[in-house]
Amino acid sequence: MLLQDKTAIITGATRGIGRAIALRFAQEGCHIAFCGRERNERMASVEQELQAMGVKARGYAADVADYQSAQEFVKTVLADFGTVDILVNNAGITDDAALKRMTEEQFDRVVGTNLKSVFCMTKAIQPSMWKQGHGAIVNIGSVVGIAGNYNQANYAASKAGIIGFTKSCAKELAARGIRCNVLAPGFIETDMTADVPPELMSTWCQRIPMKRPGTADEVAKACVFLASDLSSYITSVVLPMCGGMEDA
Repeated sequence: MLLQDKTAIITGATRGIGRAIALRFAQEGCHIAFCGRERNERMASVEQELQAMGVKARGYAADVADYQSAQEFVKTVLADFGTVDILVNNAGITDDAALKRMTEEQFDRVVGTNLKSVFCMTKAIQPSMWKQGHGAIVNIGSVVGIAGNYNQANYAASKAGIIGFTKSCAKELAARGIRCNVLAPGFIETDMTADVPPELMSTWCQRIPMKRPGTADEVAKACVFLASDLSSYITSVVLPMCGGMEDA
């Protein structure tokens, strides 16, 4: 198992890509601390799924875009699990609009959630990883942060910011054995895309050389690679996962 007896924090893991990452990590023997904005039935269900796979797993209610909340979350996880080897910053939202109609609130909310959460969580876990002399941080970006996209200036800005932040952290933390990388998915099929009309889905897929969306589990497997010792000499890398989209 590639992550046997390691412990990971995964943000935004109650659904979609985050949940897929948690399940795949557990298959690789990793103990999982994960969070959502509130403790609800969905969180409890994911917690039970993970525990049934034979690993230690616990869900926490935390607002990881809030500095103090992130600090308290990491402090509690370290008390419960003893150590954290991997951080996956996956929490994120969209609130799309054309620039001419986008409000300040829409911009602030998306950038605040997507980018500030990465800062807050990295800042919170850095002292522990620095002290132990190792760690892997995987930040979930997007090809939109590389190429931009219509009606997503706020989302693109947040994901581009993650790339710059990650590359800077990689340089600062490498001397202590802490690796920082970005996984940049393209169009991924999740519960959030379930209601996309078939004709629109077909149009989107025509832009992808592989002619299909990716799956959440395919993202999760790439995340295992970046979190494991398979990538022990890889840091400051942006890995697009987009089926060959040329503008990525």
